[in-house]
Amino acid sequence: MPDGSGASAIEISNLRKTYAAQGRAAPKEALKGIDLSIRAGSIFGLLGPNGAGKSTLINILAGLVNKTAGKVIIWGFDQDVNPRQSRAAIGVMPQELNMDPFFTPRASLEVQAGLYGVPKSERWTDDLLELVGLTDQANAYARNLSGGMKRRLLLAKALVHRPHILVLDEPTAGVDITLREMLWTNVRHLNQAGMTIILTTHYLEEAEQMCDEIAIINHGALIVRQGTRELLARADGKTLVIDAGGPVDLPALPEGAHPEWRADGRLAISYPPSRIRADQLLDALRGGGVPIIDVASEQPDLEDVFVELTRG
Repeated sequence: MPDGSGASAIEISNLRKTYAAQGRAAPKEALKGIDLSIRAGSIFGLLGPNGAGKSTLINILAGLVNKTAGKVIIWGFDQDVNPRQSRAAIGVMPQELNMDPFFTPRASLEVQAGLYGVPKSERWTDDLLELVGLTDQANAYARNLSGGMKRRLLLAKALVHRPHILVLDEPTAGVDITLREMLWTNVRHLNQAGMTIILTTHYLEEAEQMCDEIAIINHGALIVRQGTRELLARADGKTLVIDAGGPVDLPALPEGAHPEWRADGRLAISYPPSRIRADQLLDALRGGGVPIIDVASEQPDLEDVFVELTRG
């Protein structure tokens, strides 16, 4: 089994899922032979547009959807050979707020622990409530909790059986900044304690800040899987931002450079660093008599890479 020293928490081989035809609609191939390895102890980002296949993949990992073909190994357990052990190794915080409105948070956690077969002597309900900031609401009905508190409860429910792997499916969608910061603080602590985290999110800045590695899925296929820094480096584009004291006439710039005057009066020149160096742009501007009062450089972010890779 993984020991956190570079071994895989999850191994996925040739994973396929085809949904049967509904009415006049043709069968839908949601996953098209996914091969993916997720390192134990990492925070792994799983990104893709709506309908890309992310939810299908997560539901297969959670044992909620049956795959059509392929192999899934979770924490060393083959899902087909040891379904109970593989399911016990993973906890999922779903995107939907699905909970019994007449259960209290304490009761919900106790029931969830019972479903996973956690003996009463090994349950950590009070610690979980404290971890997610619901101690004061432990005995309030779930229907009376705010949306943010319900999300906290979903996180606690995913942790009742002390899984090795935690899947967060759009965990901060529609929540305020306070809850978001609380959630990421908890996630970092869990990861530092050795838990593997898999994150899906539409907030690309969030993935850029949190994830060690990122995989992008589109139309059911794996487009790319790389370390976050390496993935950001794929965007062949930078922007040189120059304070010239206001708009002035520009000289000819190297081919491939695209100048634009911003609303604040600064000049922004986007360029591919693989073909143009920043000093070439500055030399061209100086040679054309453009005053250079200040210079800044802007790097591409994950959104730039994501759009480029999923376009079309």
